[in-house]
Amino acid sequence: MANGRLNKSKATAKQETVVRTDRPIVVDATNHIAGRLSSHVAKLLLKGNRVSLVNCEKIMYSGTRDNIIAEYKAFLEINSIINYKHGPVHQRRPDTVISKMIRGMLPYEGKPSGVAAFKRLRAYVGSPQELKPFEKIQFEKALIRKASANYTTMAELCGVIGWTK
Repeated sequence: MANGRLNKSKATAKQETVVRTDRPIVVDATNHIAGRLSSHVAKLLLKGNRVSLVNCEKIMYSGTRDNIIAEYKAFLEINSIINYKHGPVHQRRPDTVISKMIRGMLPYEGKPSGVAAFKRLRAYVGSPQELKPFEKIQFEKALIRKASANYTTMAELCGVIGWTK
């Protein structure tokens, strides 16, 4: 009988560690550094959580504005020699830019777990009405540490490369 009690306690312990996937984790991306935010979100997705990113236009890039824009414009010049439709698609909206950044941190190409994890991600410009009642979290380690003048927002970058609001 002692074994039966022991097994019941183990079963309840396992049930307590199950992650709730019926409700999404809503992350307010305001004043987060892009790479650090992406790595935290990728870890949550791989654990099986549904994640919704709101306020993607307020994500920050560290570095001077001119360097960041020059790097992204150089990235935009990469395309196919034969036909531009065959080349890589360059995202210009803040929510799709961060989604692609997060996808790069997932095992997307070879494993079905990465594809399934990416399907659990939703990114939004602004905050949609259906996510208002949910509690929004922020990652302390991903927040900016200096004055916001030292950073460039995703909205500024995307505005320069062709995003029309």
